This record gives sequence, structure tokens and C-alpha cells, in this order.
Amino acid sequence: MTLEPGCLMFAGGVGITGLHSHAAVQLMVVTEGQVELQDLYGQRLVVRAALIPTRAVHAVHGPGATAVFVYCDPDALLGRTLQDCFTGKQRDRLGAWAAAAGPAQRAAEAPTQDRVGQESLRALAGGPRPVRVGHPALRRAIDRTQSLLGGPVRLQDLAAAVDLSPSRLGHLFAEELGLSFPVYLRWARLRRAMELVREGATLTEAAHRAGFADSSHLTRVFHEMFGLAPSVVLRSIRWNT
Repeated sequence: MTLEPGCLMFAGGVGITGLHSHAAVQLMVVTEGQVELQDLYGQRLVVRAALIPTRAVHAVHGPGATAVFVYCDPDALLGRTLQDCFTGKQRDRLGAWAAAAGPAQRAAEAPTQDRVGQESLRALAGGPRPVRVGHPALRRAIDRTQSLLGGPVRLQDLAAAVDLSPSRLGHLFAEELGLSFPVYLRWARLRRAMELVREGATLTEAAHRAGFADSSHLTRVFHEMFGLAPSVVLRSIRWNT
């Protein structure tokens, strides 16, 4: 697993997940075996690649398969570029996810898994460019959120700090990131917790330092975002530095 500004990349076994949705934009490129996706409407499709927008409900079935998964932060330029591939109701449809990832399928032929991820992103959006969102007040609110993740973060307080009303700031989160503020905050806390685990913290330590109530809270959010418990994923992770 590689964790860097704007982007989290995982390469390895696929397995099976329940229905879940990400705060990030997810790109999946299958490198070996067979992977079936399911959308909220029960449609199932075997795919070689898929681009899944934020908050799109899906499940994964790929025992024995391997793939590269890239999770792009919704407040980074790359994430916003990929999110713009979808409009209206098609964002929830499995067929649209496979069609949007069509240019990335050739990347599965790259010699290494790292190159698969890099070539996939380049094919879709010209490569990872973790430049942040445009509205200056939203940018300040996001930066402030990052500095406060160890404790409570309230939309009202952020809005006051950037001279906006809470409703206007909440609208900017939804308009520019495609996420409500609470969902964005859960994703930001989850990323921080993963950074802390990479640095050697236990799940309990990471949960408290990232602002979760306890490790059970972290587990619920991780399951919401990835369809799996963090103990299942993190115990088999090798971090790239």
C-alpha cells in the first residue's frame, strides 16, 4: 500500500466485500483472475477495470484475483477530474463504471503493479496531480479540518473561521467534492488513522489520535468505506515508503 497526498494505492488480493461506498473516487484494474462487481440495483458484471465515483454503493467478488486499487481524494484535482467522468444517475450504474475505466484496461499489461496504477491514472486523467480544490474558503476550511482531526471538528466553527455561513460551506463541500461535510470528515479521519498505523500506531492509538471515539468507531467507518474491517486489511499490508 502506498499513501501519499491526494492518493492511496493498494495492490494485492481482491477477496470479497459487502455493499459499501467510498468517500474517495476509486479506480480498480484487475491484474490476474476474475473480479465481479455489483451495484446498488443488484446488477453484476465481470470487469477488467472500473472507475467508481464517490458514494456509489457497490460490492466486490474476486477470491483468488489480484488487482490495483487507487483511491483519489475528492479534494484533489485528480479526484475531481475523475469524478467529472460521471453525470446524473449514471454515476450509480455498474455499466458506467466499466465504460469510464476503458482507457485504463491496457495498463494491466504494465510490468509492475506500481506501474499499473501510474499508467491507469495517466490514461484516464494525465497522471496524479494532487492540486487542491479551487474555492479559497473551502480550501481554508479543508486545511483547518486537517489541523483539527485529533479532536472535534464542527461545520459551524469552520464556517465562522472562513467567513461563511454553515449552509454555504456545506453546499461547497457537496458542490466541489460531491460529499457532505460529515462524510468528508470521516474520510479525512480515516486517512489520518491509516497514516498513524503506517508509522507504527496500534488501531486503538490511531483511532484516538485521528479523532474517532474509539477503535470500534474506526472499525465502523473503515467498513463503511471499504466493506471490510481494518484488522482484516491492515494485518496483511506491506507499506511502501
